[in-house]
Amino acid sequence: MTPAVWDYIFFADAKLPAGSKIKKEHLERMKREFNYWYPVDLRVSGKDLIQNHLTFYLYNHVAIWPNEPSKWPRGVRCNGHLLLNSAKMSKSEGNFLTLYEAIVKFSADGTRLCLADAGDSIEDANFVESSADAGILRLYTFIEWVKETLASKAALRKGKQDDFNDAVFLSEMNLKTKETDEYYKKMLYKEALRTGFFEFQSARDKYRELCGADGMHVDLVLEFIRRQALLIAPICPHVAEYVWELLGNKSSIMKASWPQVGTIDEKKIKCSTYLMDAAHSFRVNLKSVSQTKTKGGKALPPAPALKPSDGIIWVAKTFPPWQSCVLDTMRELFEKNKGFPDNKIIAVELGKKEILKKYMKRVMPFAQMVRERVESSGGPGKSAMDVTLDFDEREVLEKNLEYLKSTLEVESLSIRFTDEPDAPEKMKEEVRPGVPYIVFSVKPFVAVVLENPIERSGLFTVNIHLSDGDTLTSLKEKLAKQIGFKADIRTLEILRFEDPIMGPRKIPNFQDYRSGKTSLEEGSFKVDVEKKQVFLSNGKLQNHNIGTSFIYVIN
Repeated sequence: MTPAVWDYIFFADAKLPAGSKIKKEHLERMKREFNYWYPVDLRVSGKDLIQNHLTFYLYNHVAIWPNEPSKWPRGVRCNGHLLLNSAKMSKSEGNFLTLYEAIVKFSADGTRLCLADAGDSIEDANFVESSADAGILRLYTFIEWVKETLASKAALRKGKQDDFNDAVFLSEMNLKTKETDEYYKKMLYKEALRTGFFEFQSARDKYRELCGADGMHVDLVLEFIRRQALLIAPICPHVAEYVWELLGNKSSIMKASWPQVGTIDEKKIKCSTYLMDAAHSFRVNLKSVSQTKTKGGKALPPAPALKPSDGIIWVAKTFPPWQSCVLDTMRELFEKNKGFPDNKIIAVELGKKEILKKYMKRVMPFAQMVRERVESSGGPGKSAMDVTLDFDEREVLEKNLEYLKSTLEVESLSIRFTDEPDAPEKMKEEVRPGVPYIVFSVKPFVAVVLENPIERSGLFTVNIHLSDGDTLTSLKEKLAKQIGFKADIRTLEILRFEDPIMGPRKIPNFQDYRSGKTSLEEGSFKVDVEKKQVFLSNGKLQNHNIGTSFIYVIN
C-alpha cells in the first residue's frame, strides 16, 4: 500500500500506480468502494472535540481534495456528554451504567427510548433511570392496549367517518406525523419522540374520551396503531416490529413505507383545542364552587348535597366594549411601530380613551395578556388581536355537549350568549370570545335510597337525588353511572313499595324480594323538598306518592 496506491484510490485523476503488485481489478474495486462511501454525510462526535479533532478534520479534507469539494464532509453533529440521574458518570463515585447493564435492566428499546428523551442539543443529556422505568411502562401499556383493541375490534364503531371528533383525530394524526418527520430529518430525537409518541398517544386518549358512548371508529384506530408503530420504529424497533406483526403484516416493518401526511384541518384542530381548554376551565370552576373557604383560606371538603346538577355556559360573540377598545388601540400601535412599543407608551395611549376610565385597574393586565398572546403566537401574531373568532363557539360546544355533561357530572347544560337581554351584567363584562364561562346551579331535590336485595351480588345501597321532571329512564341512567353499569339500562329494573311508608320498614324477605313491591312505572317525577316526598304522574297515576325507598335488580 504505497502512496501511489492511496493516490489512485483517493483521487479521480490519479494514474495507475507503476510497479504495484496489486492487480488492477483489485485497485478498481477499492476505488469504487471508497467513492461509494465518500463523502461522509454526517460525522457525529462529542463537544470536547470541536476545538481540536473536528476542526482539523475539516482542514484535512480541504487539504487533500482542494479541487474536489464533493469529497468534503457534508455535515458534522456534536453532542454533549451523558449525565446519569442528573450527575456526572464516574466509576470512582459509583455513578456508572454500562451499555450492557442498561440493556439488561431496561431492555434495548427502553434504553433507546430514555436516551432519545435525554436531550438533543450540545448541552449534556441526562439519562434518568426513573424515566427509563416510566418509558418501559408506557411501551408495555401501548402493546397491551393494541392487543385488547384488536381482540375487541368488532365492537368499535363502523360506517362513515363524518363525526367532528373523527375529523379532528385524523387531522391531529397528520399534523403529528408531519412534525415527527421534520424532527427526524433534523435529528432532533427528543422532539420526534414528543410529537411521534407522547403527543400522538395524547391525541388518541383525547379522541377516546370525546367519543364517549359512541366509541372510536375502527378504521381510525387501526390507522393510529399502524402509524404509531412506524413513528417509533427508528427509536424502538423491537416494539414497532412486534406491533407490526400484531396487525397481521407478514413482512418486516423495516420494509414498510413512511406514513403519508394527509390533509391537516387547522381550523378543526383549533376548535378541538378550544373545547379542551374550555372543559378544563369548567372543571376548575366546578371545583371552586364545590368548596367553601374559611377565613384562613383553607378549603373544606365539598358537601355532596350541594353538588351542582345544572350549568349555563355563557359565550360572547364579541369582546366587551372596553376590551375591544384595548385591542383596537394595541393593533394600531402594533401596525404603526411594526411591533409593540414599550408598555409605558401603551399605557399612555390607553389612558387617553374615555371608555376605559372606569376599568383602569383591569386595562393594563388585559393589555399585557394580549401582548404575551401575540408574541407567543410565532408569526406576526395580529390574529391574536382579532375581536371575533374564525369559528362558531356555540356549534363546537353543542356538538360536544354530552362529553361536557359527562366530564362535569351534571344533568343538564345550556348555552347562552352574553348579548341576550336578560344576561347578567357580569357576564357581559367578563366573558370574551374564546373564553366561555360557566355558572353552576343546584336543582331542588329529594334524596332517595335504592337497595339491591340479591345476596352476594356485589351491588349495595345507592343514594340518588331526584328532581322535578326526572323520569324512570333518567333514574336508571343515574343508577347505572353510580354502580358502573355499562350494559343496556333496559335490563335494570327498579321496584317501588306498594306501601311507601310501612313497606321499607318491614323485615325484607330475600327469597321473595318482589313481595309487597311493584315495578316502577314510566312517567314524570315531582318532588316536595320540604316534606321529602316523591310523586309519580303518568297516564294511570296522578301525583301518586311512591316514597323514597326502592329496590333495584339486574335482569
